[in-house]
Amino acid sequence: MIGSIAKIVLGVAIGVPLFMWLFQERMLFFPRPLDSRPAPRPNLEEVSIAAADGVKLRGWLVKGDGAPAPLLIYFGGNAEEVSWLTGVADQFAGWSLLLVNFRGYGESEGKPGENELLEDGLAIHDYAKRRRDVNPGRIVAMGRSLGSGVAVHLAAHRSLRGVILVSPYDSIVAVAKGHYPFLPVSLMLRHRFDSLSRAPQIEAPLLCLVATEDRVIPAARSRTLFEAWRGTKTWLDVPRSDHDSIAGEPEYWRSIADFLKALR
Repeated sequence: MIGSIAKIVLGVAIGVPLFMWLFQERMLFFPRPLDSRPAPRPNLEEVSIAAADGVKLRGWLVKGDGAPAPLLIYFGGNAEEVSWLTGVADQFAGWSLLLVNFRGYGESEGKPGENELLEDGLAIHDYAKRRRDVNPGRIVAMGRSLGSGVAVHLAAHRSLRGVILVSPYDSIVAVAKGHYPFLPVSLMLRHRFDSLSRAPQIEAPLLCLVATEDRVIPAARSRTLFEAWRGTKTWLDVPRSDHDSIAGEPEYWRSIADFLKALR
């Protein structure tokens, strides 16, 4: 009897970490298809960007006021297809809005992974900076949840006018430890998204938006990243919101518009 129990315990101890190691991509990335194409309009352009490995990344550019116009590049969450933002582009204070789905999401090719997404972020920025209708000195990166890690990596490797982070984390490892304290997650995770190591070198102004009732990425994980940020920074708690509902609050959009107006 004791031997059988020991075998069960050993099986769980080995099997659960092994399962997470083998299937962590399915637990971290949730690609979504394009449900409906945004309606055509004069200021909306479909874009296709070649990643470093030749994968085609697809999305939209919503053109703002003036030419060349200031530009916000948006990086979404782990289950977010970004076309919905074409319908709320007027919330971004007249800035152009570049929305490109992660590889494997929407109509973008390939499969997501940490290195791929981080390198794609650089490729998207460099594509935007070459456009004649974009002001290269007025580019802001915005990342939500998973996408905050891409935005931070971009800010550490390119000069940006500002950064907006929504429900950001210091690292995926730290977040996972909070959710799975009984597992050796630091040894198991291949996709670590270590934003904390990059924050001290970033001088771009930061707006950090955190839902007061977030249970997916606790505020403590966001706060650690925020405190490490080198540049000027603003923290905003968005009341009455959780991880998925934060964009439904007026304070969310108002703070983004105010931040962008100040940078323009």
